[in-house]
Amino acid sequence: MQLIKLAAAVVNTTPLDWDGNRDRVLGAVAAARAQGVSILCLPELCVSGYGCEDAFHSPGVAEMAWRVLRDEVAPFARGIVVSVGLPVLHQNALFNTAALIADGRVLGFVAKRFLAGDGIHYEPRWFKPWPTGIVSQVVLPGADGVGQTYAIGDIHFDVGGVKIGFEICEDAWVAKRPGGALALEGVDVILNPSASHFAFGKLDVRKRFVLEGSRAFGVTYVYANLVGNESGRAIYDGGAVIASAGKLVGQGPRFTFKDFDLTTAVVDVAATRMAQARTSSFTPAIDNDRSDRVGAPFAYPAAKIEPWVLRGAPWEDGDHVKEEEFARAEALALFDYMRKSRSGGFVVSLSGGADSAAVCCLVRGMVEMGVADLGMDGFLAKIAYIKGIANEPGQSGGGTSDRSAAPDLPDRKNPEVDALMRVLLTTAYQASENSGPVTRAAARAVAAAVASTHREFEIGDLVKGYVRIVEGGLGRKLAWQTDDIALQNIQARVRAPSVWMLANIKNALILATSNRSEAAVGYATMDGDTSGGLSPVAGIDKNFLRAWLRWLEKTGPEGFAPVPALRAITAQAPTAELRPPDKHQTDEDDLMPYDLLDAIERAAIRDKRTPIEVYQVMRSIFPQHGPEQLLIWVERFFRLFCRNQWKRERYAPSFHLDDENLDPKTWCRFPILSAGYERELAELRRFVESEVR
Repeated sequence: MQLIKLAAAVVNTTPLDWDGNRDRVLGAVAAARAQGVSILCLPELCVSGYGCEDAFHSPGVAEMAWRVLRDEVAPFARGIVVSVGLPVLHQNALFNTAALIADGRVLGFVAKRFLAGDGIHYEPRWFKPWPTGIVSQVVLPGADGVGQTYAIGDIHFDVGGVKIGFEICEDAWVAKRPGGALALEGVDVILNPSASHFAFGKLDVRKRFVLEGSRAFGVTYVYANLVGNESGRAIYDGGAVIASAGKLVGQGPRFTFKDFDLTTAVVDVAATRMAQARTSSFTPAIDNDRSDRVGAPFAYPAAKIEPWVLRGAPWEDGDHVKEEEFARAEALALFDYMRKSRSGGFVVSLSGGADSAAVCCLVRGMVEMGVADLGMDGFLAKIAYIKGIANEPGQSGGGTSDRSAAPDLPDRKNPEVDALMRVLLTTAYQASENSGPVTRAAARAVAAAVASTHREFEIGDLVKGYVRIVEGGLGRKLAWQTDDIALQNIQARVRAPSVWMLANIKNALILATSNRSEAAVGYATMDGDTSGGLSPVAGIDKNFLRAWLRWLEKTGPEGFAPVPALRAITAQAPTAELRPPDKHQTDEDDLMPYDLLDAIERAAIRDKRTPIEVYQVMRSIFPQHGPEQLLIWVERFFRLFCRNQWKRERYAPSFHLDDENLDPKTWCRFPILSAGYERELAELRRFVESEVR
């Protein structure tokens, strides 16, 4: 029996935050050493940050990463074996590498072989893939300026008699995984330092390749990941996993607000070796030339058998995993975006509709979940840059609720969270002459439920003033019959300056409220409801958002109370409320049913189907709608999608939540100018005409 204690760390990094990333890495190393860990796996590129983008092209980034590793991380890592991710420049090419440190000494660098170049990832723009089976030598400057030589490439390590290999993130997602060759070399432990972004349901995929890798390769497999909103759009959920010989022996929590978190496990290296020996199909690679193996002495401290620690929360196996993931991913992402941008909180134009209500509830979730994870003192310490935040939250610069605009707040189970919410979230209901009492009351109810500082503004005179100015310039009256879009949009645009003023006064960030379904068809007013510095729900479809609000109203995330006040929102039909009340405006009358819109979007944009194929899919999914009506809606979608790419280009940054994103910066590139599927739509019309004859 040879027992070794291993750990996977999830770390919240920030691009180019050399001191902060170093401190979090050293904190994880110190915590691991204190717990008797012998081998620690840290996430991919944790020294520089994963999302440095084109800053990777600066030679100073690789140089600084090496200096931090050489002078600050390696000397600290005494008495432990640690893998640390950083970029390395070698032969005029940049490589994504994992350095292995043993007892304070850098042994060498494993270079990533398979680069992530799809979806939100652009690694081939900055890095080169390392060729299989190639070992080279890289010369890096020592602290004294004298060059030191290290092995780099497709290598593994023998540290104190324990053989350690690597699969770096994408390496484990491909068919020809490096782990197969490592197994033939008799590797005992495979470390996987990753920067694997969050997407709904993705954890199950990760667990499968960790478990299967440990079983098929006959090894202990240690998977570490980033956590938090690292650089703006991508969310990392953590979720460290350790498996040995096909069994899950350690699993960490997801969506932690902490700087880092450790998942540990004690494994028996002798047992995995004998499991390989008993497998008749296992044929080791026996070769005296070990140029791809780097050796180093290391004395492993005695380890005792410990119970396996599986810290996945019960909600992970519940009936509402997607709803839970959405609430928790958004809460963590908002918190990191706020503090990393050093914003003094958020401002939301609260319309009394579903989107703005959801955004406000997500901010409430940010505070509730953050305080639950960090404690109130820990939460406040992370946002101590906000003036007065460490004092009594209710008295620190944000004011209290406007009692003339909102009803008395009900008694709260957590008055400290309420007081903090009044500092961190300001909401404003801005009524035009077309606003009704239902949305005003709904906005008040939501503001009271989340405990925001709530204001009500009347914008009717401002709207009329702009209309008079333009009428004077045109020499004619504007009328709904001839100027419908202009008269709608001016109301949405007039609301923007007020919330910008509130944001400037509070040094806060405006949260725009448009969702992905609206973005797909351009059902939004540029410089109106799209105004803001961050658009937290622009990556989620309206149909799910409405279902999520109903779930939040009645159930809510595990461990947190539901929001019954949302019944004022969920009972309404979604409406922009920009036409006169007698027009009875609703979103779905303007567009199409949201469930159909979202299905068309998935078929057309995610699955890249032609208009005829989309129509055929909709005919099978929605048989209750006739062919002529489906034709109208499919045509409408394609025309609006193509026409409104310029709007999507101007949206504030949004969070990546699934593989149906429309963000043109990171996922769905589409030309701003195009012919708009005109030929394909003509073919669709002929197809439907022949079908209905």
